[in-house]
Amino acid sequence: MSTLDRFLPVWIGIAMAAGLLLGRWVPGLGTALGRIQIDGIALPIALGLLVMMYPVLAKVRYDRLDTVTRDRKLLVSSLVLNWLLGPALMFASAWLLLADLPEYRTGLIIVGLARCIAMVIIWNDLACGDREAAAVLVALNSVFQVVMFAVLGWFYLSVLPGWLGLQQATITTSPWQIAKSVLIFLGIPLAAGYLSRRLGERSKGRQWYESNFVPKIGPWALYGLLFTIVILFALQGDQITTHPFDVIRIAAPLLAYFAIMWGGGFFLGAALGLGYQRTTTLAFTAAGNNFELAIAVAIATYGATSGQALAGVVGPLIEVPVLVALVYVSLLLQNCFPETTTRTMQGIQHDE
Repeated sequence: MSTLDRFLPVWIGIAMAAGLLLGRWVPGLGTALGRIQIDGIALPIALGLLVMMYPVLAKVRYDRLDTVTRDRKLLVSSLVLNWLLGPALMFASAWLLLADLPEYRTGLIIVGLARCIAMVIIWNDLACGDREAAAVLVALNSVFQVVMFAVLGWFYLSVLPGWLGLQQATITTSPWQIAKSVLIFLGIPLAAGYLSRRLGERSKGRQWYESNFVPKIGPWALYGLLFTIVILFALQGDQITTHPFDVIRIAAPLLAYFAIMWGGGFFLGAALGLGYQRTTTLAFTAAGNNFELAIAVAIATYGATSGQALAGVVGPLIEVPVLVALVYVSLLLQNCFPETTTRTMQGIQHDE
């Protein structure tokens, strides 16, 4: 492993601390960064996410995607976890732990509706998951996000609370706002990755592409991740440090959510015999969320200084360290899978 990979938790910790300090100590920095946007899309965050996702998507072998689309157990499991269990679990967690804080509760429910289409790509890659499966599941989530986000928002914020005699809320979003998020944060890096592989292999061959080009662009995924973390923390550094107890309250249901979704996805994949790589991919795609969309919807509906927006911002701030820790949990668990153990034994026998 490279120095960058070996000390990843250290670099992420430094990036988080740097962002908080910058947001706290540099007056107006968060406001200035927030103003750098086009049509509601924060350009600094968009830049970081695009740089982060491109190298990973350039590694995908697109000629193997059909092996994933034929795996019905994987596809159905992902849809159930992401669009049935995930939103329901966040709804229950938010109401159980934030019943007295309606703004934060609503913000977290919105986070639960926004399924991950960006950062999950790098968590999956770090945990040695199936890149092709991740690309297919993220694309599947994107389609469902455009179709279902507003419908589920109406159901979980208005209809279901009404049935249960709870306080109701509303959500304002448009299909274009959701489609725009998908097109930018998935469409651009996916198209760039696909074209890079097609053109690179056509001109230089697969051997050159994977042994020369991929290693050169690989580190940029982590550079993009670290840059994104700094920007995220800097944007809300002052608000986070001045409301530490609110952040702790918001973090409690998020921790329960990430643990249950990732653990449930990993257990389900193992029980279905998907193998380590696809089990890992299923777990991370189930646990991650599209924070950019959730924050944009919360700000558009309730305002930039609202509790709903703060809850949306706290989402990725908790998600990043938790899912980094789960990357290492995944790597520790890979020897529990028969195919991983077989490969290890074959390697030992070959060395002998």
